[in-house]
This record gives sequence, structure tokens and C-alpha cells, in this order.
Amino acid sequence: MAYWKGMVAAVVVAIGIGGQCLALTAAGSRFDCTKPDHRDYTPGWTARHQSFNAIAAQGDVDLAFLGDSITQGWEREGTAVWKAYYGQLKAANFGIDGDQTQHVLWRIDHGNFNGIKPKLIVIMLGTNNAGHNTPGEVAEAMGLIVKRLREKLPGTKLLLLGIFPRGSKADDALRVANAKANAEFSKLTDGKWIHFLDIGQNFLTANGTISPEIMPDGLHPNAKGYEIWANAIEAKVTELMKKTVPATKSG
Repeated sequence: MAYWKGMVAAVVVAIGIGGQCLALTAAGSRFDCTKPDHRDYTPGWTARHQSFNAIAAQGDVDLAFLGDSITQGWEREGTAVWKAYYGQLKAANFGIDGDQTQHVLWRIDHGNFNGIKPKLIVIMLGTNNAGHNTPGEVAEAMGLIVKRLREKLPGTKLLLLGIFPRGSKADDALRVANAKANAEFSKLTDGKWIHFLDIGQNFLTANGTISPEIMPDGLHPNAKGYEIWANAIEAKVTELMKKTVPATKSG
């Protein structure tokens, strides 16, 4: 009986992984994070994606947050902070637990921003790619996300946030990988439409560790962590949403 349970579990895992684009990249990575891909094999993923399309279809969104579980967490641990900082704005949360860059690319291509023209999109993404892709691949994917959004929304400014630190120690392998990816995709900024801001240090102690009082699991912020996040980007968000520039197809 245990054998068959193990076989069933293996098949389920295989189906889940098979839903992604399993193709070794030039660097030998298991997933191609630059190729748009969905996660309709994940319970609730398609419904949440479609809910974003419904929000976009209604229009009237000035500020959007785009990303993975750290962004979706604004609706959990970050609820009160979101209300305090963004409750008076026409703000929308387009974060989905577990998403990687390829999934966000797919979502952009399949309606998440159809019908709206936000003044600003805040992007927090990439940590879920860290164990599967090289920093260079993650940066390349971020470049494609920027390109897609600039083509679709030429009048929208983008604020790329450096991937938040993770792991309890400064030498955590995934934290180091994310830092390298940040260094690469920070170069995407043009100072006009595309801006980069790394607030990672705000979550760290003096010796580089992450306090469980801010990120209990060393990855996802709690309410205090979301307060740190919102406060750290507030000036930049205010600046970019007020500042206007002529819309072009450049970038």
C-alpha cells in the first residue's frame, strides 16, 4: 500500500513539474524562466489570474503591485498596512503565491493589464526562480517583463524592487543568488519610465541576519515587515505617481 501511495505521489509531482516548460537552458537550468508559462495545474491559480483580468476589465487602477507570494501577502499579513498606505488610492494587488518570472510573463500576455493604464506598477519578483535559474537568467526574464509592460502600457512607470533578502544568514546561497540577480536587473533603469529601488537592508540586522520578528520564516514579511516595505518605498511611489512624462513607445 505504501508503495502505491509513493507511486501516486510521484505521478502527481511529475504532472506538476510537467506543467512547466522543462527545457534545459544554455546554463543547464531546469526551467526556462524567460518563456511564458502558466500554472493551471496549481489549485486556485487560474481563478486568481482571472480575477486580475476582471479587475483590469473594470478599469480605473492607478497603482498595481505585481509579483509572487510576497506581493499576495498584502492581502494577509499586510492587510492593515495596505489599507493605511494604499486604501485611498486606486490600487490593485496582482501577486500570486509561488509565481516565477515565466508565470508573470504569461499573465501579462493573457490579460492581467488589459483595460487599465496604471500610473505605476511596483514589481517584486524573482525569489522563486533562485533555486532553478542563474542570476543572469532571472535578470534576463525581468528585462522581458519590463519590455512587455512598456509595450503594453507606454504611459506607465515601473518600479523594480530588488528581490528581498532571504534565509537567516548573510551567506545563504539563495540570498546570494538573489543579490546577484538584483545587481544585473538594476541596470534596466532609465531614470524616466523604469526605476530600481533595493530596500533589502531595511529588513536586516546589523550583522546581516533577518529577524524572525520581521520575517518569521526568513522569506515572507509579517505585518511589521510590510510596514517596513511600505514606508521604505513611500517617497518613491509618491514621486513616480505624481510626476508625469510624455507617453512614448520607447524602452
